[in-house]
Amino acid sequence: MAAMTPTPAPTAPDTGGSAPDTGAAPTGLTEQVRAPRRRPRPRIWRGAVLLLAGAYFLVPLLASFVFTVHVPGQGIGFEAYTQLLAADGFTESMLLSLGLAAATIATSLLLAVPALVAVRLGSPRLRPVVEVMCMLPLVVPPIALVTGITTVLRWGPDHLSRTPLYQTFLAVQDERFPVVLVLAYTVLALPFVYRSLDAGLRAIDVPTLVEAARSCGASWPYVVLRVLLPNLRASLAGAAFLTLALVLGEFTIASLLGFRPFAVWIVTISGAHARMSVAVSILSLLITWLLLLVLSRAGTNPATVSSAPSTSPTSRKEP
Repeated sequence: MAAMTPTPAPTAPDTGGSAPDTGAAPTGLTEQVRAPRRRPRPRIWRGAVLLLAGAYFLVPLLASFVFTVHVPGQGIGFEAYTQLLAADGFTESMLLSLGLAAATIATSLLLAVPALVAVRLGSPRLRPVVEVMCMLPLVVPPIALVTGITTVLRWGPDHLSRTPLYQTFLAVQDERFPVVLVLAYTVLALPFVYRSLDAGLRAIDVPTLVEAARSCGASWPYVVLRVLLPNLRASLAGAAFLTLALVLGEFTIASLLGFRPFAVWIVTISGAHARMSVAVSILSLLITWLLLLVLSRAGTNPATVSSAPSTSPTSRKEP
């Protein structure tokens, strides 16, 4: 009872018959409590770093652009850009690279998404094994990979010429759309796809989402397509982002296998048309940036609807 009894606040002695002003705090205490507001200092270092980074990327591009439009003794001309569409092999190589990129993105996602979801739901102990397998392409050099692919392609027709698989070996090497490049690029893209999807799966509660959807009668395809994939939108866009950049810039494997995608075509014409090759490189950078912006926009779509039901705070009643 003594602890519950309010203690009266001490009062100052009456000096002149007037009531003391208890609402005003002492001046010294007010100055100590109210710290003076400091104006935010301009973040000079951040601006300097951004300026240096922008100069590091933009100055070479600007120098390349000047090289393509400035002809010594003739002034400024845009012939290097106007002759691109009429250049031999430009359209075919560009469409081939975009087709290979789309096929590689689809193949890598179809392989990685079900495997990672199955490991996370059914066998979490296998996650280190899957991680090591997906990270192996970072250890194996591309030159060793293409040497193994070349050996297999040469070995197949000699030993399987009398079997139906002989036509398969010929089909995967079709110059119009080399499937062997899609398989090779899928292997190279596995580390990036795995890291992106693994980060997305760690950010959501996969077992709870799957259990809730299955308890409502949803099938496994519906669970993957309508419950998990919308929550992995950013991770899928990141995986496609990295795979697209990898395929459009890959040169070693395609060149050694004898195919001619966009990167190989640029190197091929660089000896005879130096300005046109630089112009094509700048154009390829712009196209790649545009496609990457589209993919990043798809990964941050504001229309994404969460699969978890939202609860209004006003609907909860306090006991």
